[in-house]
Amino acid sequence: MDSTGLLQELVARRTVSGDPDPQRLTMETVVSVVKSRVSAVDVQGEPDGAHPWLLLTNDAPPSAKRLVFACHVDTVPPGDLVHWEFDPFAASVENGLLHGRGTSDMKAGLVAATAAVIDAAERGIPIALLLTSDEEIGSLGAQAARHAVADCSVGAVIVPEATGNGVHLGHRGALWLEVATKGVAAHGSTPQKGESAIMKLVDVLARARTELPLAEDPFLGAETFNVGTIGGGSAPNIVPDAAQVIVDHRTVGTGENLLAWWRSQPEVHSVDARIDLPGVRTPSDDPWVRSLAAAVAEGPVTYFTDASILAAAAPSAPIVVWGPGTPALMHAANESVSLAEVDAAARAYTAVVRAWPTVD
Repeated sequence: MDSTGLLQELVARRTVSGDPDPQRLTMETVVSVVKSRVSAVDVQGEPDGAHPWLLLTNDAPPSAKRLVFACHVDTVPPGDLVHWEFDPFAASVENGLLHGRGTSDMKAGLVAATAAVIDAAERGIPIALLLTSDEEIGSLGAQAARHAVADCSVGAVIVPEATGNGVHLGHRGALWLEVATKGVAAHGSTPQKGESAIMKLVDVLARARTELPLAEDPFLGAETFNVGTIGGGSAPNIVPDAAQVIVDHRTVGTGENLLAWWRSQPEVHSVDARIDLPGVRTPSDDPWVRSLAAAVAEGPVTYFTDASILAAAAPSAPIVVWGPGTPALMHAANESVSLAEVDAAARAYTAVVRAWPTVD
């Protein structure tokens, strides 16, 4: 398989989260590559849905457990192009690096996984490749596909996100809350006659910095709080009667205490959960994990992945986050990936699939 050529083709396609058509076309490209080498694969999914997904499987005995590669095809937007030294969708290659949005996160991992899936299918090894959309905005494609994963007889899952080809055994959850305040409008020259929703929001956010009940976990680490977006008001000379903020919590528990805290604050009018994904942890003494040739990191990855959905759909299966790419370049300007890392990941994945039992 021409890994570099496929990666260039995928990076050149702008698959920003929330736009289903280019994500669907990317999935179809990957399916076409697999079918060009292995005709006996089954494809199910919802390619035309609001959050497309596809699941590729090969023929396997009913008792066989499958090794699943779970890959999202969407990317975050490139942001302000003034910060880029190159066109983020030109997929240019220079000094062994392939440049562009989505290289590390996670089209390099998708290409390496595709190579391993082809090798496994050619050898009759029970395999599956899950392609999802809109992971960056809440694993929406994975949520749409969870019933198919639950029916897939999953033995283990590799999520090929950027880890520098090190194996990680989990990550914190994500709880994104839209917190709204209400006020009373008045003329800006007489603010005492109104009630500022923005000032209410400022007060509660200031208090959150010291009073939020942020928990800690020995493996997952500490919960965090980030103000992602904030808005309110309609003109400088009007006391604002509405304001809102979206808070990004990375959680180690259920998030119930955090949600309860926001809802208990006197300034808060409403709290809605935009994203509520649980944390993921796989035991380090899992037999399959111990069999992997790659080094296992002591800590989790810092970001969330589709593993939050997959862990619930296949609760008995160990899940690892393991792929080519540099975590620090994810979502950043000048994102790139080392082609040598992509090839190394493909070889490592292929070794894992060749060691996978054909019958459970």
